[in-house]
Amino acid sequence: MFRLLIYFLLCAVIAKAQTPVPGQALPDWKPGYLDLHHINTGRGNAAFFILPDGTNLLVDAGELDPSSPRTVSPRNTVIKPNNSKQPYEWIADYIRQFSPQKEKTVIDYALITHFHDDHFGGWYPGAPASRDKKFVRSGITGIADLIPIHLLLTRDYHYPVDPDSLLKRLPDTSHFVKSWNNYISFLRAAPNGLKNEFLKAGAGSQIHLLHAPASYPSFQIRNLKSNGLIWTGKDSTAAQHFFTIDFKNPKSWPDENTLSNAILIKYGGFTYYTGGDNPGNVFFGDSAWRDIESVMAPVIGPADVATMDHHGNRDAVNASFIKTLQPRVWIEQVWTADHPGHEVLIRIMSKLYDGPRDLFATNMMEANKLVIGGLVDQAYKSTQGHILVRVLPGGKSYYVIILDDANTDRQVKAVFGPYQAKG
Repeated sequence: MFRLLIYFLLCAVIAKAQTPVPGQALPDWKPGYLDLHHINTGRGNAAFFILPDGTNLLVDAGELDPSSPRTVSPRNTVIKPNNSKQPYEWIADYIRQFSPQKEKTVIDYALITHFHDDHFGGWYPGAPASRDKKFVRSGITGIADLIPIHLLLTRDYHYPVDPDSLLKRLPDTSHFVKSWNNYISFLRAAPNGLKNEFLKAGAGSQIHLLHAPASYPSFQIRNLKSNGLIWTGKDSTAAQHFFTIDFKNPKSWPDENTLSNAILIKYGGFTYYTGGDNPGNVFFGDSAWRDIESVMAPVIGPADVATMDHHGNRDAVNASFIKTLQPRVWIEQVWTADHPGHEVLIRIMSKLYDGPRDLFATNMMEANKLVIGGLVDQAYKSTQGHILVRVLPGGKSYYVIILDDANTDRQVKAVFGPYQAKG
């Protein structure tokens, strides 16, 4: 009887120690947890996922050009926590702090949704050189030079046309040409033994648990979309959503946002969606194929947590997408006053589906609050800070934990939940 009492007391102490408390450090990840960190640097998207067996995945590593007038204008957010480091350094610092491996941190998988600066980083004047001087550090290139990345996954950039064909149309001085040439130099240098592959739309095992997969049979990452290929929902097959490319007409080519990679994470009854900048709203004069979300939604189905496509911008998060996914939690990664569009927020908070929904933003700007008004306070539970979704072992329930982005301690600011997974 005495031993049983001691056992229950120890369990209570352990459980209490693992409960996040505002003002204190985040309790460490433990085997069985699925931690989905959405990192705020103020300069683009970055998310770091620690999977149930300790395998990890970095999704995007944005770094906007600091020499661009827009980046430093009141229209955009400031760098977080401060400008003593570059965004790639802050992302690397965050990963080292929360990775179970600590000083021996590696990144097992890195996924770049698409090739825009706020998702993969880009060349800019004065960007620091890599250790071997073969490329400059910005976004993913900077992180890979600091922390070994085992496998980098991107969309197949030979679609819709070969990069060389595209670069020939642009002057050598253009930002895109310099950014792309730097990225190719980075791939050739392969820092820390980097390997790279193209994401295979429909695949359910390209990103998989590396350490103890048999212990977590209900966990899977499904490659939902890459370029125009979208998972059909059956086996590992994918169907082409786009038209036949007219190579002679650049105006007909899909834009970079529509080519974004998207993935679906399932763990027990828990479902999470993230999809870069995939659009869903077709404006006057646009082609119907720009509505990616309505095609993806049926194979996603009901979700517990969804990131807002294109940061909640006006061309994304359409009515069909909202009505089908019906997430309990929406996450918005913000870096400009365009995030979110007022009408997007109205749709999300409308009666397109029943029941409560909680919204969380990494970096809501005061301009948005002034323009949109009271709906921001009504909708968002938190508008500033790193956003961690911690899914408990087995995927039955989860918390949303806000971490302080104003300093490097990154203590817990607020805790929401527990939420019960839909599945």
